[in-house]
Amino acid sequence: FKGYTLFSPKHYPYTYLVNNEGRIINQWTKSIYEPGQSVYLLENGNLIRTCMVKGQMNTGGGEGGRIEEYDWNGNLVWELDFSTSTYMQHHDVRPLPNGNLIMLVVEKKTYAEAIAAGFNPAKLAAEIQQKNIMVPDYVVEIKPTKPKGGTVVWEWHVWDHLIQDNDATKDNYGVVKDHPELIDTDGDQKNIPAFWNHMNSIDYNPELDQIAMSVRGNSEVWIIDHSTTTAEAKGHTEGKYGKGGDLLYRYGNPIAYGMGTASDQKFYQQHDAEWVRPDCPGAGNITVFNNGLSRNYSTIDEITPPINPDGSYSRTAGKAFGPAAFTWTWKATPPTSMYAEAISGAQRLSNGNTIICDGTHGTFLEVTQAGDLVWKYVCPAEKTGPLYYNGTISDDPARAGEKMNAVFRVYKYPLDYPAFKGKTLTPGNYVEKLTTTSSLKTDKPESALRAYPNPFREATTFSLTLE
Repeated sequence: FKGYTLFSPKHYPYTYLVNNEGRIINQWTKSIYEPGQSVYLLENGNLIRTCMVKGQMNTGGGEGGRIEEYDWNGNLVWELDFSTSTYMQHHDVRPLPNGNLIMLVVEKKTYAEAIAAGFNPAKLAAEIQQKNIMVPDYVVEIKPTKPKGGTVVWEWHVWDHLIQDNDATKDNYGVVKDHPELIDTDGDQKNIPAFWNHMNSIDYNPELDQIAMSVRGNSEVWIIDHSTTTAEAKGHTEGKYGKGGDLLYRYGNPIAYGMGTASDQKFYQQHDAEWVRPDCPGAGNITVFNNGLSRNYSTIDEITPPINPDGSYSRTAGKAFGPAAFTWTWKATPPTSMYAEAISGAQRLSNGNTIICDGTHGTFLEVTQAGDLVWKYVCPAEKTGPLYYNGTISDDPARAGEKMNAVFRVYKYPLDYPAFKGKTLTPGNYVEKLTTTSSLKTDKPESALRAYPNPFREATTFSLTLE
């Protein structure tokens, strides 16, 4: 696909936009923070970048706490700090058409609050009682106040939509399987961690006015109504779809709401649930990077939700939400040759290809709908910065199986994307460092650390001379 790929190395504060040859089209270098985790290029050419601030709260994965916006030339034009001792932005944000942002946030609950809500104390991880903290998710919409700060204009909380069948004397008691619109306090977890839901992506559908969230802790995708007010989002009957803040749709692991068995599970602690955009094949479907914990290989899976003309979702009473099978799946050959335990993502492109981020290995793959690999790029930057083209990527000492060139997610933007209008797009140097004169073969293994088209079908030698 002819376009430019945006990525921010997980352990390095730079953000890069590169062409299909791996040459830098633009870079943003002024942030002092590692990403926390997602980055986006706005239509006006500005960069939205999440930041890991090492704040007062700690989820154990996906920490953020700050949003920065830079113009094309790298000037900071907006900053928002959203991290205190009781809440913290994490993982992902998503720009809205009205100029606002929606964000994933965790909020602090105590052990006593968890018990009062109906959680089974026997299933709570010891850390919840020991540290007296649980951090369920919520969603916030922020109206930016430039150059600094913002106003919360809408929010939705998991905590307002619970159900449990453990203790009739506690809150939220009911029959779980009769209420798939609610969130079971047990779900499918036998040892519930403090970072219970562990949401890791958020997306917005402007035609439906709905929000989709990837919920790693449940191995599910959840969809909620954004048309509600904050007050209506606490309840169960208001909004465009008449369900308040209850779940409109969920998919991936029906045992989490009392349906089916473990054999019906489709997702395995997935990341990056997002709608296929209107100009792309499969528009309206949802793609997911299915990390594959417990099966030890990853796939990219696409579902066609059972949506009605009015934007609601159909379900046969007493049965799980459909579909019964994926619309499209891509997996490596052999499947275990791509296994990313964490992070990662996938994006459908307008020519029908899908760009994949094998996040834990910092490797980007572009595949056709027929499954052919047509482009590959390996992130060449670690914590210390870009490597030499023939360097060796280090293992992450803190995470087994993860590399220090890890990348949370990537996006590929078409050449006619509005952000590029009027901009100078002359290709610059490669991200990786080169010696004065270097010869690189595209049929060599990944140590070349650069982009190469059709890697298994072409063997072109490049002679590169840098002044």
